[in-house]
Amino acid sequence: MELRQLQYFVAVVEEAGFTRAAARLHLAQPGISAQIRQLERELGQTLLDRSGRSVTPTEVGRALLPYARAALAAVEGAREVADEFGGLLRGRVTIGVLSGAAVHEFDLAAALAAFHARHPHIEVAVTEDSSERMLDALRDGVLDLALVGLADEEPPAGVALQVLIDEPLVAAVAPDDPLIALAGDTGGGGLPLEALRDRPVISLPRGTGSRGVLERACARAGFRPRVVFEAADPRFLAQLAARGLGVAAVPRIAEDRASALGLRILAFAEPQPRARVALAWRTAGPAGPAATALLGRLRTDLAAGGSRARRRSRPVVSADPADPVELVVE
Repeated sequence: MELRQLQYFVAVVEEAGFTRAAARLHLAQPGISAQIRQLERELGQTLLDRSGRSVTPTEVGRALLPYARAALAAVEGAREVADEFGGLLRGRVTIGVLSGAAVHEFDLAAALAAFHARHPHIEVAVTEDSSERMLDALRDGVLDLALVGLADEEPPAGVALQVLIDEPLVAAVAPDDPLIALAGDTGGGGLPLEALRDRPVISLPRGTGSRGVLERACARAGFRPRVVFEAADPRFLAQLAARGLGVAAVPRIAEDRASALGLRILAFAEPQPRARVALAWRTAGPAGPAATALLGRLRTDLAAGGSRARRRSRPVVSADPADPVELVVE
């Protein structure tokens, strides 16, 4: 059994086909097929089901997959440790980024450029997805780091966090919306969340932290929000609200931006649902020196980028009390 055979096997499973795996590895497809068949002969088991349109692992293949990944990770880790002692970091880091305008609070491109200038031999891959799927990918080891929105008050199990933004969800409405008078009638206590019960709601998509916060808050109030429009960019949601198409439940918008859109911003009554954005990694720490180095850079640079929002924020601690990393909002 050779490491390259395990590498080819993992690539075919992850890409669900020989052609895509060959393109990913920059190799010829027949060579990959031959090596995997040789591995199957050596093990005496069929590892891949080639009968469908997509190649899938057999039961034996699924059982082998975590061991193959662990073997490849161990070899990569050994190389990274050697490079670290030689003063030259190498490797590959995968970071997930939440969709939508929240990323505009941070100059992620500048942080990655500065990191690349210091560590040119580290390859950084960036992928965009929903927060819910990224947290799963983080726990499964598919992602090393992730910039996510948080739906729950407590950190997810197995995940450590540095909260970068913590701000209330608000209702953004057109200037003639009757909710404005209702909010005024509460004597400054804010708009009751129950006021959304029979209203069309404009929100971020399912799987985002803010959507999860909204749905949980409404569930506690005894109803399900009637979401009629959803999009990844809160600014677009605000534009829809300005046209009178519904109530946009979004992270707090700057007053000047709201005025430019002709919106009125109404705070919800206590306890206010809050939208939080965090840098996340596994509680056990990143998988290698390369990911550790990028984590250190992003913890500094992204925290600086979210400084305005952090002035309204509250600290969140790790889900694992044994986590050695101090998680504070500065």
